[in-house]
Amino acid sequence: MIIARSPLRITLGGGGTDLPSYYAEHEGFVIAAAIDKFVYVTVTRPFRAGIYLKYSESEHVEQVTQVRHPIIREALGLLNLRTPQIEITTLADIPAGTGLGSSGSFTTALLRALRAYRRETVEDRALAEQACDIEINRLRKPVGKQDQYIAAHGGISCMTFHRDHRVTLAPLRLARSTLLELEDNLLLFFTGFTRAAGDILQDQQQRSQSGDAAMTANLDYVKTMAYQSRIALELGDLTRFGQLLHEHWEHKKRRSAGISNPNIDKWYTLAMSNGAIGGKLVGAGGGGFLMFYAADRNRLRQTMAEAGLEEVRFRFEFEGTKVVLS
Repeated sequence: MIIARSPLRITLGGGGTDLPSYYAEHEGFVIAAAIDKFVYVTVTRPFRAGIYLKYSESEHVEQVTQVRHPIIREALGLLNLRTPQIEITTLADIPAGTGLGSSGSFTTALLRALRAYRRETVEDRALAEQACDIEINRLRKPVGKQDQYIAAHGGISCMTFHRDHRVTLAPLRLARSTLLELEDNLLLFFTGFTRAAGDILQDQQQRSQSGDAAMTANLDYVKTMAYQSRIALELGDLTRFGQLLHEHWEHKKRRSAGISNPNIDKWYTLAMSNGAIGGKLVGAGGGGFLMFYAADRNRLRQTMAEAGLEEVRFRFEFEGTKVVLS
């Protein structure tokens, strides 16, 4: 049996500029961090012939082309596993649709597990690119590249998305004291809503491709704030980082009416009055997790708990997609 795992992620700045519809014309920049919440994929050889899949549904088919799960079907096809005798099972610490990049994490874990099953190795960059190829090129999903890259590499990275589709990574250079303070004061609260990011990202993609000036200006500004966030974080100015999170959220909401809703707005306002310096919804929007940088984390925790929001505590994860059992 092979078990592989990939970390989920939070975005600290620049989200949305990693979509090809934007960076192919303007170049993107994102700061993302892997966290110690994981997607797991197991691969084993069953006693009977066929393809056995267990995720939120179950499948038993004979041919790769019959697989309903699109990412699994494309991964098996990419690796030329045409008529395998194989069983694949998936599970996760946090469900999909919560804005933590689970699709990219799943794809990288699946590819790593399948490679290990075939006794093959693959470098982190190649793994990330294969995952991007499946989601963006083969399945035509309106997603960016940050999820696959941060899952494959782990850590806290500044990623530049070049016009020629290359991705360069540089570590965010944090002092040890800043890293610990950031980790302690970044808080995640589940809104109770899950959502598929596709509709919001599809709208962004279509508007970017059509040359929508307002969308381009919004993403240009978000990218500028990400550069400013990098400077603030590397200088240890976490108050400024929190203020930039708030500014980013105000601009992000203007991209689409579906990004926020009255409940999210209410909780956000409550948090800002009770210990938060700034925050945003992680991911495309519409649900998932609210993330705040707190000046008074105990007050913020108590306030959000009283409002009925569950906190998910986390630490940064400095290992990327890996095989944990073989």
